[in-house]
Amino acid sequence: MSTLMHYDTNDLWKIEQVGFDEKFLGKTESIMVLGNGYLAVRSSEEESYVGETRDTFVAGTFNAFDENEVTELPNVPDMLGMNFVLNGHVLSLIQGQVSDYSKKLNLKTGELVRSFIWKKDEVVVKLTFRRFVSKARLHFLATQVQIENLSDQPLSVKVRSGINGQLSNEGSQHFTDGEKGLMEGRFIQMMPETTQSKIQFVQTSEHRFEGVELTENRPETARRGFYMNYAFDLNGNSSISFEKRSSIYTSIDKELSSNKVEDMRQFAVAELISLEELSFDDLLSESAKEWQKIWDKHPIKIETKNFRDQIAIRFAQYHLHVMTPAHDERMNIGAKGMSGEGYKGHTFWDTEIFMLPYFSFTHPEIAKSLVTYRYLGLDGAHKKATSNGYEGAQYPWEAAWPTDGEVTPVWGAADIVTGQATKIWSGFIEQHITSDVAFGIKQYLDVTGDDTFAREKGYEILVDTAKFWASRLEYNAKQDYYEICDVIGPDEYKEHVNNNSYTNYTAHWNMVYVIDLVAELKEREPQVYAKLDEKFDLKSLVQTLEEKSEKIFLPQATEDGIIPQDDSYLSKKVLDLTKYKEADGVDSLFHEYNLEQVNEMQITKQADVLLLLLLFEGLFDKELKEKNFDYYEPKTTHDSSLSLSTHAILSADLGKLEKSYHFFQQASNIDMGEYMKSSDPGIHAASLGGIWQMIVFGYGGVRIVNEQLRIEPHLPKEWNTLTFGFDYKGQEITVEVRPDHFIIEKSGQGKAIEFTSKGKTHKLNDSLTIFY
Repeated sequence: MSTLMHYDTNDLWKIEQVGFDEKFLGKTESIMVLGNGYLAVRSSEEESYVGETRDTFVAGTFNAFDENEVTELPNVPDMLGMNFVLNGHVLSLIQGQVSDYSKKLNLKTGELVRSFIWKKDEVVVKLTFRRFVSKARLHFLATQVQIENLSDQPLSVKVRSGINGQLSNEGSQHFTDGEKGLMEGRFIQMMPETTQSKIQFVQTSEHRFEGVELTENRPETARRGFYMNYAFDLNGNSSISFEKRSSIYTSIDKELSSNKVEDMRQFAVAELISLEELSFDDLLSESAKEWQKIWDKHPIKIETKNFRDQIAIRFAQYHLHVMTPAHDERMNIGAKGMSGEGYKGHTFWDTEIFMLPYFSFTHPEIAKSLVTYRYLGLDGAHKKATSNGYEGAQYPWEAAWPTDGEVTPVWGAADIVTGQATKIWSGFIEQHITSDVAFGIKQYLDVTGDDTFAREKGYEILVDTAKFWASRLEYNAKQDYYEICDVIGPDEYKEHVNNNSYTNYTAHWNMVYVIDLVAELKEREPQVYAKLDEKFDLKSLVQTLEEKSEKIFLPQATEDGIIPQDDSYLSKKVLDLTKYKEADGVDSLFHEYNLEQVNEMQITKQADVLLLLLLFEGLFDKELKEKNFDYYEPKTTHDSSLSLSTHAILSADLGKLEKSYHFFQQASNIDMGEYMKSSDPGIHAASLGGIWQMIVFGYGGVRIVNEQLRIEPHLPKEWNTLTFGFDYKGQEITVEVRPDHFIIEKSGQGKAIEFTSKGKTHKLNDSLTIFY
């Protein structure tokens, strides 16, 4: 497929769409999303088009459309759309002649700029739109519009702009219309409220025209909308610019002294008034300074001819910060971030395994917020465990507001063979997320050394999840072992399997770790032990954990060295997947087979056994990893964007650097690449976290193995140098990787850091150079 995407070798901070094509609106709407973790807006055009998806989301504002549906992030009334009429012609890029179309996102500053020349009969104009969502002011967003009359004839201009509530989530309307009002003659406000969760919104906009005489300045109320209508004349060969400034507040915002509607209204107006002396560029500059703090924290520099590799990591980091609600621990990251309606804004295991590591290693304060969310989710996890007849904390497959528990929809897409809706079993039997949450907590503690979080929250999560697994195990009297039956592992193409290796091994790890933890706490921290003992009766729990963990079935390698993905996988039919792996997009396999058929073949959606080998690498030797990589990768479709990073890192570990780099490029192209439909429902959040992991864990070789920091770089031949940094137990470390050695430095006067590399232990006091 031909692409409209363009990347400039001279500016590795920008991604650009060159040329307009109505068929591919979703691509840049999604990958150029603007946001700050509190709110995000898809980068739709100002003027409307059939096929657009005009989304604005505010983190944590989940609502259920009706009692039979799960909650989702509601699509907030739009504040960026505008309609233009020029000499009586409605501005539309599917009419007239369009030239010099450019839509460009500056990753460094978070500014979107769109410009084009439009000709229609006697009208010849250039329009330039600039917009940003402020990183300095969580509630604020702004647009600047410049209209240049390129003809020598006068131009009459009409603009209709306001707040449009005629939007939905694929047909589900989540808001009551609410009150509307005009404050001080120029601030338009709408106060919609979510229908079920009763979250009150206050949306405020003002338009700023300077140096132009308006011939019309009229408010217009409408059903689910409030607009301003403006008109003015523009002389030949002249230009004008105006601004639209807006804010969004909600009744769940923590920082407000009052969440009453009238108080929020007054506060929003006062804020906009306080900004009157600041220009658009002033406000953009203060936002850009906040972005610069992110770019200054452990910058990643890649010296390579493949310049898109450098853009790829910046693209990934940009989105990780756009989508992450660092301001509020009651919220977490959606599988599509806040860039689209896909997955309803819900949180999955994607956070712990693919995105949390980025924050644990680079922004521990944000990581702390994300793991605190899981602590706040214990009530919901208890609710799910109890409803299923288990004990302890069983984390939901999909999570929204932390106390809600399970919010996975029951029904999904139609079966290609039967035509009937497919049941989504993940919410019922994809249970490895409980040990994934435990793994994320443990990794956070290993990296940060955050003893306060551990004592107050982390240990409790680890014990509660181990308690769940002890209750989940089923005794097989014939074999005299405990097993885990009827589950889905990471490979979601295999439903209702027994003894999925990833699930069994991670459950075993969770249980054994807690046995050791409790013994350590009893000796080292008796007060913490006493607090946990009061909740869990630790002596009895540990006895149960010991008895069951010793007898849990852990699938062992066959004579050929292959760890079975589950009890039945290796006995199933093998299908050549070449044509499906080479197809554009994902799920091409399901154009010919249904899930029931795929379930009976050795076809893996995403890394399963290989993810186990990567996350728990200390349990398996290199030869076994290589045999399993060679066996499972050809059988993996990579239909999940989560898959490629695991394969890239593991193949780098195994010395398969050419293959690893191919996976890296594939992962980078999921959202940034030429296929123009890949990102329509939203960006692939876990894959973007995976890009950072491929660079730092894969090519930088950073890993925590058995609670020990290890650094063993593997530089692709396409790269001359790689420089990156990370935090480790409160100290900042910088690593520069070259083809035959690496240089590691730490800042500050903290104690020496111990790490291993190629089997040798090193102590880092200030700087070390290590040759391979």
